[in-house]
Amino acid sequence: MKKHNFSAGPCILPQSVLKQASDAVLNFNNLDLSLIEISHRSADFVAVMEKARNLVLELLNLEGKGYTALFLQGGASLEFLMIPYNLMKKENGKAVYLDTGTWSSKAIKEAKLLGEVAVVASSKDAAYTYIPTDYQIDEAADYFHCTSNNTIRGTQMQAFPSTKIPLVCDMSSDIFSRVLDFTQFDVIYAGAQKNMGPAGTTLVVVKDEILGKTGRNIPSMLDYQVHASKDSMFNTPSVFAVYVSMLTLQWLKDLGGVAAIEKINNKKAALLYNEIDSNPLFEGAASKAFRSKMNVTFRLTDESKQAAFDKLWQEAGINGLKGHRSVGGYRASIYNALPLESVAVLVNCMKKLK
Repeated sequence: MKKHNFSAGPCILPQSVLKQASDAVLNFNNLDLSLIEISHRSADFVAVMEKARNLVLELLNLEGKGYTALFLQGGASLEFLMIPYNLMKKENGKAVYLDTGTWSSKAIKEAKLLGEVAVVASSKDAAYTYIPTDYQIDEAADYFHCTSNNTIRGTQMQAFPSTKIPLVCDMSSDIFSRVLDFTQFDVIYAGAQKNMGPAGTTLVVVKDEILGKTGRNIPSMLDYQVHASKDSMFNTPSVFAVYVSMLTLQWLKDLGGVAAIEKINNKKAALLYNEIDSNPLFEGAASKAFRSKMNVTFRLTDESKQAAFDKLWQEAGINGLKGHRSVGGYRASIYNALPLESVAVLVNCMKKLK
């Protein structure tokens, strides 16, 4: 029986994508060669990379608007360093950050290695259970950085600040999940393994005109301009991860794009949050105003029922429901590829708990 996969990452992928990917591992494009043994310089894989990059811009409605999509490596964690390298000025560099959780705090730590970092607001005082909204951005800074969705605590930004300085957003866990005006962002980055593909590649979408202005001598592997000039193949790319991401992006396009998946995601989130709010045995862990539609965090109101609840969902074929090790409780990651039926199975388990 196929599991109902609520894992926070690596993420659930569409069954059709897994089938195509498995076929390609055995025989890619009828070459009688595996996808993972062909040259990344071959015409067959170059076409994959080009299609993946083009699909990104198409789905985000950024085609022809001066943006470049890159598939890099090192995860979002390396982007924590690449962002200040590429955007923070060498002389008197300064960046402003919004601290909304573990990942934004890690990004802040890396940025401090290269210049001054001002934290405009933080929700650490309430264990990151909300998103601060009352803050001012110093527009003399080189850029403003935020994290759109926080997997551990289950919070999500519902709006983004208007600012004259470059707006940078870590969208690792909600990329392609909802319609936004993506032209408001100057850099978007996301580890593929949360909502787009397998671990091993990282998506970066950057507005071309903001690059090359720091005065820094940037190491080649950390320089967005170097990667852009080589069409994301300055070094050997993560061939399999890029290919599966391309398949997932095509799946999303065939489904109707970001607008179509947002409607499905809204239904999934509403179904689960309604049960959490109406069932006295459960309570949400995040502030209602900032609840994530990708990572639903909740806990039992009576911990003595944990064993019984765990038995219910495990016997129902549910996987990955435990909360992050740092906070406990439960976390249902309802990424794009998770069907509504899986959420219904979870809700049924919650209803059965007595």
